[in-house]
Amino acid sequence: MAGKESQKVTIDDKEYDPDKLSDSAKAQVVNMQVVLQEIASLQQKLAIAQTARNAYATALKEELPEED
Repeated sequence: MAGKESQKVTIDDKEYDPDKLSDSAKAQVVNMQVVLQEIASLQQKLAIAQTARNAYATALKEELPEED
């Protein structure tokens, strides 16, 4: 059975072994991961909202009266 290889944590271009981090540092790594996931989710929501805005703007332009 292969040994469990710890995934390294990279901070400021330096790799750290998670098993050697303090409990407080490990908690901050988890906090960073949660925040990065939230940022990605918000970016996706923003992209959806921008797409919807563009669609509404296109639909509105089609409903405007033609100029003479």
